[in-house]
Parts: sequence; C-alpha cells; structure tokens
Amino acid sequence: MVPICSKMYTTLRSAVQPMTKTIYSYRKGKLSAEEAAVVSEFPLRLVVNGRELATLIASPHELRFLVAGFLRVNGFVWSVADIEMLSVCKDLSSVNVRVRGEIPEKLKPVLTSGCGTGITFRLPGDDMPAGASFPEKMTIMPAHLFSLMAELARRAEQYRTHGGIHSAAVGDEGKILFYAEDLGRHNTVDRLAGESLLKVVDLTGRTLVTSGRVSSEMVAKSAHLGIAVIATRTSPTDMAVRLAEQQGITLIGYLRGGAFVVYSHPERLDCEIV
Repeated sequence: MVPICSKMYTTLRSAVQPMTKTIYSYRKGKLSAEEAAVVSEFPLRLVVNGRELATLIASPHELRFLVAGFLRVNGFVWSVADIEMLSVCKDLSSVNVRVRGEIPEKLKPVLTSGCGTGITFRLPGDDMPAGASFPEKMTIMPAHLFSLMAELARRAEQYRTHGGIHSAAVGDEGKILFYAEDLGRHNTVDRLAGESLLKVVDLTGRTLVTSGRVSSEMVAKSAHLGIAVIATRTSPTDMAVRLAEQQGITLIGYLRGGAFVVYSHPERLDCEIV
C-alpha cells in the first residue's frame, strides 16, 4: 500500500468547489444572465526524490492517480512497490513523491499536444518494443465498443457540471473498469495508468475509449500499459496511426451513431472485412 499523508492529501470533489460566475448566453438576439460553473485548472508542482521534475496542469481531483500514472508512463516506476511515499499538499499546489532508485541526472522534457500542453520525458516510441504482446486470437466485438463508448458518455454526463473536460475509460467486453476525467486528454490516460497501478490491475489486452482526439503520446502511453484497442469519438493524428500500426494496437476513430473508422489492425475486430 502506498503511504499517503492523510493530513496533506485531499480528495477534491468535496474539498474544492468549481468557480462560478455570471455568464451571458446569446439566444434569439438577446443576452441572458445566468450563473454557471467554470472548469478548474490547477498547476501541480511535482517533486520526486527531492527534485522538482515538472509542473502538471490538471483538474484538481484524485491527484494521486494522476501523479502515479505520470511516473508510470514515463518509466520512473513499474509497480506500486516502487512508490515509497506520495503526499499531496493540502492546498493542492504540489506533490512530494519518493520512489525506489535514482532519477536520471539528465532528463529531456517534451511538450506534448493537447489542452494546456502536457509534458513527458519520452518521445513516442522511445524504449518501446517493435510491437506489444497480446493474447493469441484476441478479437473485439463491435457491440462491445459501442457499449463502452455509451457508458463513457453516461459517466461523463453524470459527473460533469460544466464543459471543457475530457473523459476516458478502460475496460473490456463492454464493461468499464476505470474512468477518468481531466481538462487535458493526455492526463486522462495518466489517471487510468495511475489508478490501475495503485489498485494492481493489469491492463494488458484491454480497450481504451476516449472523448478526445488521439495523439501519438496517448498511443505511446497505451502501448506502455499493454492496451490493445484505442477508440475515440473523434480522430487520431497521423503519428498516432503510424505508432499504433507499429505497436500492434487497433486504432478506431469516429465511433458514434453505429459506425466507426479503423485506422490500424482491423483483423482484431470480430466482423467481415470486404
């Protein structure tokens, strides 16, 4: 179990209230005043083994999952046992982590695409095998993909009090295992990686569904987690398609309205190819 300082760590939903302000909605030639929530954006200073690594811009809830996942997908930890201590400050301004081993002296941060711009210490494809290893004869039923995306939409609607938030989930056979939301779509993958790490759940062969565009760093993170299928309501980038092809990941876009587009490895889908 990862030691988390109970006096410092705060679960956000009950502790931090979203900003509300008077906004004006334009309808039929008139502006109408109303009170509305505005999406929260928090800078989180990440200190690992006494060294400041980065400042993450994120939504301020379940930050332990975000931090654990960020460390995991960047190769700083591989199992929950590698995290010796994780404490989030009460004001949510910084997090202090102690991990096994040493942090490399020279790190090259890479700014990634997406809302707020993410940061990683790996280029997509770095230190990755030519292709991930998935269960033999693994197939995915289209009905399960539609079920996962529909459940993702239901959960997003249930939790969301305002717009501007991305959502993602990981599951299989049409059932969600973990759900995450954040203002940055790259952060949602980190959150899923962190929650599965802390709860010791293997994601090999699972399916990732997301509300936002799929970029190369999201595919790289998914490959690191053993994800076999990535599906989005929108589109992937060209680099994402190339990396998914290389890593043996089935990449699906425009999953909505009973249809979708397959960009890589269509053979994994349980349907006829004509």
